[in-house]
Amino acid sequence: MRKWLAALSVLCLSSAPAVAQSPCAAVSFESIDYTICTARAAKDEIRLFLNGRDGKPYGGFHGITKGLEPGKVLTFAMNAGMYHANLAPVGLYVEKSSEIGHLNLRSGPGNFHMRPNGVFYLDGKTAGVMEAERFGKSGIRPVYATQSGPMLVIDGKIHPKIRPSGTSAKFRNGVGVSGDGTVYFVISDETVTFHAIARLFRDRLKCANALYFDGTVSSLYAPTLGRDTDPFISLGPIVGVVAGKGRK
Repeated sequence: MRKWLAALSVLCLSSAPAVAQSPCAAVSFESIDYTICTARAAKDEIRLFLNGRDGKPYGGFHGITKGLEPGKVLTFAMNAGMYHANLAPVGLYVEKSSEIGHLNLRSGPGNFHMRPNGVFYLDGKTAGVMEAERFGKSGIRPVYATQSGPMLVIDGKIHPKIRPSGTSAKFRNGVGVSGDGTVYFVISDETVTFHAIARLFRDRLKCANALYFDGTVSSLYAPTLGRDTDPFISLGPIVGVVAGKGRK
């Protein structure tokens, strides 16, 4: 069971985000342990990362930390969407307003294609999660965006294909945005079903829309919790929060 003893402080999710010195905290919901990191697009520098300056995928967190601008630090990060064997995104991927991967509305096998899937996007000082087809029609031109699937929560309801009786349990992670603009990045610290993590987003975090990022390879970089050596180093899209002064 992946539990990090360093994450002993408990995040009060009904009030403000986590205390300034740590944007991440351990939370128990329905007897399942999670780590939850919070950010707000209006004040935090949330970025997506895929390729380094050499054009090759970072593949993990430490390449990102080494490649940041002087004066910048990575406060936390996690994998952010499904990807091919060469680490290229399966669906839409936008970084610094440049579209690297295109919106994928095709049918197919696996979690990504469990329609509706969705998009996590950053548009200036606004963050959101939206069904992929709806996003494609929205006209939004995001600064950052990543597509994954399935949606976990859609307009306050759990995805219709995610059943309470489902028994597949994996380490899973995802993202949701609450009504007050708080972005919740969630990773389970033990194996969890789709329906269980969807309930966390809907019932505890009050996210009307939430998106599944991935399972099994789910990884978190959170140095304030002593958690900076998660084992997976072959990751595609990564989302993180950058702090400090320096060039963007």
